[in-house]
Amino acid sequence: MDTSTILADLRTELNRLDQAIAALELLEGAATATPTPAAKAAPPQAKNRRLTPAGRRRLSEMMKARWAARRKSAAKPATKKTSLRRTMSPAARKKIAAAQRKRWAAVKKAAVKQPVKKSTVGKALETAAATAV
Repeated sequence: MDTSTILADLRTELNRLDQAIAALELLEGAATATPTPAAKAAPPQAKNRRLTPAGRRRLSEMMKARWAARRKSAAKPATKKTSLRRTMSPAARKKIAAAQRKRWAAVKKAAVKQPVKKSTVGKALETAAATAV
């Protein structure tokens, strides 16, 4: 076989493969043609955006004005001292502490009145020990 026949056979095989690929793409719904080599070689370039000197100056002036206003508002004396945390008066604290002491005294009194119950397992062991002796 000479090279020209081999090349002709390979080209026909390549054409058949291209047709099969195109048919499969149509079945999938992706009827996009394969990109040309020129389209593959040239990816889209991102725009290089930069600030102009005038834009930079304008931005600088805006930020300076913003910070000046912030410093000015922070320098104002506070007219009313506001606290997010609430404080309790000493009388209220004493009242709550007395009520809590009263509750705990009731709990301790109830615990003393009730006798400690022996468990049934302990009772079974006592009877077993008494019969074994």
